[in-house]
Amino acid sequence: MERRLELRELAEQQRPSYSAMKSAVVLLPGLNRDRDMIAALTKISGKAPVTVWQTDTEIPDVDLIAIPGGFSFGDYLRCGAIAARMPVMRAVAEKAAKGVQVVGVCNGFQILVEAGLLPGALMRNTSLKFVCREVKLQVANANTAFTRNYAPGQIIRAPVAHHDGNYFADADTLKRVEGEGQVVFRYAEGTNPNGSINDIAGIINAGGNVLGLMPHPENLIEAAHGGSDGRALFESALGMPLRAAA
Repeated sequence: MERRLELRELAEQQRPSYSAMKSAVVLLPGLNRDRDMIAALTKISGKAPVTVWQTDTEIPDVDLIAIPGGFSFGDYLRCGAIAARMPVMRAVAEKAAKGVQVVGVCNGFQILVEAGLLPGALMRNTSLKFVCREVKLQVANANTAFTRNYAPGQIIRAPVAHHDGNYFADADTLKRVEGEGQVVFRYAEGTNPNGSINDIAGIINAGGNVLGLMPHPENLIEAAHGGSDGRALFESALGMPLRAAA
């Protein structure tokens, strides 16, 4: 409970001024959800994010950095392994160390793990097949900069599309992640698509400013998507107030 309160305090400290909020999207060869992420951030914030390329060594002053999904560098070696060693990821790590919020979705999550910004590993789905469908998520920790506009324990919908989303961590790491409230999202209602340990779908770093998740919240933000359950994640990160229920 104390750890969750600490994360809540960190979330409040990291809350940007919405009117001045700026974001950036990392571009890497093989990513295919970059346009979706750019569109989501633009529609929700009213401002187009800046884009940074794999060879960039500096990132402009922003409040949120997003690493989209896809198949960076063809998933060679391991998913995200090559991307994690690109110059831009050193710049991302430097920004994260200064408290800038970072979110990695799907391949972005894999890249954050490979870069050492998040604990654990993402392995091949237990089915050994690519999975593309909608799942249910439980908001396991609503006291973060990314989930404060959700209710604790809230069940939301989200699409997934991945082949290597099976989250795993050794016993000591898992105990720490669970005990310190770093599990932010869990697969719910029997919809775990990949065999992730403890149904883990998304985790946050100990500092509370780096989030990785396998589902795609950017693909469920408006009526045209068939729902808007993913919207609150970005609204939370952007420092926007909780919207009244329709």
